[in-house]
Amino acid sequence: MDIRQSFLDYFQSKGHTLVPSAPLVPLDDDGTLMFVNAGMVPFKNIFTGDAPIPNPPRATSSQTCLRAGGKHNDLDNVGYTARHHTLFEMLGNFSFGDYFKEEVMAMAWEYITSDTYLNLPIEKLWVTIHDSDDEAYELWQKHISKDRILRFGDADNFWSMGDTGACGPCSEIFYDQGEEHFSGPEDKMGGEGDRFLEIWNLVFMQYDRDAEGNLNPLPKPSIDTGMGFERVAAIKEGVLNNYHSTLFMPYIDKLSALVGTKYDYDAGNSASYRVIADHLRSCSFLLAQGVNFDKEGRGYVLRRIMRRAIRHGYLLGLREPFMHKMVDTLVAVMGEQYPYLGERAESVKASMKLEEERFFETIEAGIKLFNQELENTSETFDGEVAFKLYDTYGFPLDLTEDMLREKNIALDAEGFESKMAAQKAQSKAAWKGTGDAAATGDFKALKEAHGLNTFVGYTQRDASTKVLALLDTEFKEVTSIDGTGWVMLAQTPFYAESGGQVGDTGMIENAKVKDTQKFLDMNLSKFEGKLSVGDDVEVKVDTNKAEIEKHHSATHLLHAGLFEILGDHVAQAGSLNDDKRLRFDFSHPKAMTTEEIAQAEAWVNAQIVAAQSAKTQELSIDEARESGAKAQFGEKYGDKVRVVSIGESSIELCGGNHVSNTSQIGLFMITKESGVSAGVRRIEAVCGNAAIEAVKVLRSDLNEIKTELKNQNPIAGIVKLKEQVKTLKSDLASAMSSSQKELSAVEVNGINVIVEEIENGDIKAMIDEMKNKYDNIAIMLFMKKGDKVMLAAGSKNTPIKAGDWIKSIAPIVGGGGGGRPDFAQAGGKDASKITTAVEEAKVYLSEILEGGN
Repeated sequence: MDIRQSFLDYFQSKGHTLVPSAPLVPLDDDGTLMFVNAGMVPFKNIFTGDAPIPNPPRATSSQTCLRAGGKHNDLDNVGYTARHHTLFEMLGNFSFGDYFKEEVMAMAWEYITSDTYLNLPIEKLWVTIHDSDDEAYELWQKHISKDRILRFGDADNFWSMGDTGACGPCSEIFYDQGEEHFSGPEDKMGGEGDRFLEIWNLVFMQYDRDAEGNLNPLPKPSIDTGMGFERVAAIKEGVLNNYHSTLFMPYIDKLSALVGTKYDYDAGNSASYRVIADHLRSCSFLLAQGVNFDKEGRGYVLRRIMRRAIRHGYLLGLREPFMHKMVDTLVAVMGEQYPYLGERAESVKASMKLEEERFFETIEAGIKLFNQELENTSETFDGEVAFKLYDTYGFPLDLTEDMLREKNIALDAEGFESKMAAQKAQSKAAWKGTGDAAATGDFKALKEAHGLNTFVGYTQRDASTKVLALLDTEFKEVTSIDGTGWVMLAQTPFYAESGGQVGDTGMIENAKVKDTQKFLDMNLSKFEGKLSVGDDVEVKVDTNKAEIEKHHSATHLLHAGLFEILGDHVAQAGSLNDDKRLRFDFSHPKAMTTEEIAQAEAWVNAQIVAAQSAKTQELSIDEARESGAKAQFGEKYGDKVRVVSIGESSIELCGGNHVSNTSQIGLFMITKESGVSAGVRRIEAVCGNAAIEAVKVLRSDLNEIKTELKNQNPIAGIVKLKEQVKTLKSDLASAMSSSQKELSAVEVNGINVIVEEIENGDIKAMIDEMKNKYDNIAIMLFMKKGDKVMLAAGSKNTPIKAGDWIKSIAPIVGGGGGGRPDFAQAGGKDASKITTAVEEAKVYLSEILEGGN
């Protein structure tokens, strides 16, 4: 049975619109969520009234969700319970002010119990409700006996997706997996055991919780439900653990082959197999959707999940990268439902392998740190060091505990937990979403009053239009502004920043437009000047717009060129296009070679010289994909999308502005290639007028180099200069050698000793020469450098320790230093004390060699 398709087909038959799974990074990112953690998240703005209710006002979806940070964080439970996952699919049906409790209960019950669908036995089912929801209690009795309806409080039956946002009481449906399998004290309704498995949550969405915790009624009561796809699949397959279903066992079997040991649930290391199977899914989906390994934010969560999987591989005995070898298995299992997994598999593998290689090196360094601390430990291992092993080197606490157990040493668990608590607090404080800084502005009222304004910038750069509304710098609506504020124009040629293209600037009468941004899909321009609501105005985009278009089109060509030159693993990871440069981030496991950079530059210039026409089309999203257009995760697309084609070279979904012919781009120059994060590279380039200016700078620099070298052929001039430097170095070495003081040793109790001040030469080389010359030697040399002093000591087959000797003498000349027993060096600030230091050095020798100490 295809449960996913069965669910979607059922609710489509009930008038629900099928909505594809949204990206894991919320499209409407308001800073409250790191990842989509529930099926309703893509519909949040509809529930809160910030977006219009669709027609029909009901939808269904199978949404990928990730819980590995923030309020909903299942990471620590993954692999150790039968039901927790970082990435999971949530089957859901949604009502936007349409049906409510009675109807959703009826549909849920029909789908679960009907022999056409899940056909689960009624005697195995239980439901819970909020303890205050008498209405739900009465309605459920139409389907199930009241002794199977249990009441619980807020902790169990009040649902919210975050600290703020849509929320409400809920009713959960449970499946009894049988007393014969689970009979522990927590295997009861409301317990933490696995006997009673929650399979479907029906949320009665009634409120919007604000930052102060107030529950504000939503415009219309709505429904949000979420069924755990993985849990239901396990039930239908007759297994008691999600990981033993066909959704996970292919990964466990592949891992068993890599480890060389068959998976055994009862074995002590079985959890590691399950952790890796789960984390393979979440890491692959995040990488395929454009999230990259990083030191903070979402990229840091990805890194922690990946490293957790790697360290479990280490526990299984793996000592080289293995996760990337499992990606093809993932594509075989999930690629049909999520085609982008297959399309980006090579990119995912490359990024994974690089991160694995780096972390396996870190694990070895962690073992070194562990052994160093062990030398200083008698009874209890420092909790702070254990935390450093966990946090910096990725060591699981149980691995550290196992290693300590072998040495009969305890762990300072309290110290570890203290550091862990501090880190969690810091991480929570450090996470900042990337949503509108102006989330509390009057945008909702603006949208209700005026709807969306019209963008005319694809075909014109000026317009006669009207000022619909004004917002001050706090984004509050006002009737007039003399200074800085935001303006909403009825028709606007100003492009709002998106897709990597910067927001337009220009003029509105005498007011200067400084930037243009989108707020709730409305196009607003930031300006300085004097405007009033209702003004009829003439507006004009700055002339630099043509240069922005050149750089944006060049970015599309560069993307296509890199795809052809480096391989189909190349996927866009970010971009910026303004009038003076372009920046393009892309997935690639290593730095480009000089030859590859030259190839990419030449490829783009060849498309420019070919004078290829560019065209745009409006297509349905399915038509666009069929055409081969590249789409970017994290970009929000409507039912109709804009497809930009540049000759036969490039075809992408893009809402930005472009040249009409590649010949308009002019010269294209790559100025820099660098790394952004693990598996992500960045190219910076210029074209058009910016490239001309770059050539002028290069020519000026070249002329200056010719002048300084006094040679019109700079390469020949540099070669000649290098030869002169080489000759001068040789002459200097000869001069220093001929004037170098001849050193001779004297014997003290059978030990050769030298303590001298020298005028020039390489002190270390001279000490090494004497150590090679004599079977035993204690030597200290001083050399004046202006008003400062250099001194070094060496010892070979003597009781003198060079480091101790230097530490004793260096303070005399106002310095300090140290080193090994066989060689040490120091610097001093007082050259006037060299003579004294020489005598004291001899005294030091005498005391040791003649028995003074």
